[in-house]
Amino acid sequence: MGPGGWGAGGSSGGAGEILVHDRLPLEIVGGQGAWLEAADGRRFLDFYGGHATNLLGQGHPRLVATLRNQAGRVFFQTNLVELETRRRAAEELAAFAPEGLERVFFVNSGAEANENALRLAFMGNDRKRVVAVEGSFHGRTGAAGACTHGARRKWYAFPRTPFEVTFIPRDDPASLERAMDEDAAALIVEAVQGVAGARPLAASWLRRARALCDASGSVFIADEIQCGMGRTGKGFAIEDAGVVPDVITVAKGLAGGFPAGAVIAKEEVAARAGRGALGTTFGGGPLATALIAAVLREIREGEWPRHALAMEELIRTHCAGGCVKEIQGRGLLLGLRTGPPAAWVRDRLLEEGVLAGTAADPRILRLMPPLIIQEEHVLHLARALERIASEGLPLAGEEGSS
Repeated sequence: MGPGGWGAGGSSGGAGEILVHDRLPLEIVGGQGAWLEAADGRRFLDFYGGHATNLLGQGHPRLVATLRNQAGRVFFQTNLVELETRRRAAEELAAFAPEGLERVFFVNSGAEANENALRLAFMGNDRKRVVAVEGSFHGRTGAAGACTHGARRKWYAFPRTPFEVTFIPRDDPASLERAMDEDAAALIVEAVQGVAGARPLAASWLRRARALCDASGSVFIADEIQCGMGRTGKGFAIEDAGVVPDVITVAKGLAGGFPAGAVIAKEEVAARAGRGALGTTFGGGPLATALIAAVLREIREGEWPRHALAMEELIRTHCAGGCVKEIQGRGLLLGLRTGPPAAWVRDRLLEEGVLAGTAADPRILRLMPPLIIQEEHVLHLARALERIASEGLPLAGEEGSS
């Protein structure tokens, strides 16, 4: 069947998985650090990071040792019992977050984190609406998908959304002012929009949003699922604007690639949820929370957010020019605006041994590498881009898919 159809590898018959994306022509069987190894023996420099999830790369010694040790002690146990790993991870995550966000609820994914954050926003009031930003991507579940721009037209499928959503243009103060009234339960934003192509929201706009949420009593939710965990040079991207939201959602790199997510909330928002109001079977399990604590310690001790900014500067210095016309984003969440279609550049980079990604904007090549990349890796990418540019632009009809 076609893209996104039933079957493994696009196969239409027999048993198999439901495809999430068109598959790239490689099967990964191993890796170390920023390098991946394919089944045919080829090596690839990973500038995609598993959708920004492999925060510390492959085979990180601390994470491997943590997982092995925890699996040998307590593999899983219910939320009905106390777990030292869960308690420690919650304390460390709250300490990592901006001051005032002290309560943590562990889940399994970013969509689940956003789902629960939105649910908190509606608890204890009669509000009917959420305000979201054009270009946003917040997940594919019911509430999170309702707040994802364009989802209803492309894939949402449910006959109705669980609440009304007002989408406003990026960085448009007038639209923000009109949308934020006492009927809005929440405003949900990505300080740097990932799927849109690593597009930062203006700091002045975010500060105004904070003031309007205060005035209307709306919950300010910062979706940091892709842009958080030190990737943009701060613990969370919204900190660059000097803004403290009411809720932060986090996942992807939170446990270094192990499925995990979390809602981090101010006390007054968390207090809306009584016993049993939030629930999860696997969220907060011992393997995930042991890895969360290990990732947080590694980020702190390795000073990886500061390193991300240094690598950003190198990418901007060495990778601009040729088929790259402009670079946007922050830290190690960057969008390279390309002359030819980004999908064509991505495919040519794959031939050069570099794995990168695309975005909703067909002219944006998205970079979300592990925070551990070094100067040699940036120079490897730059040389690959130079070789591609030296070959000239593709002819019409040879661009590849977008």
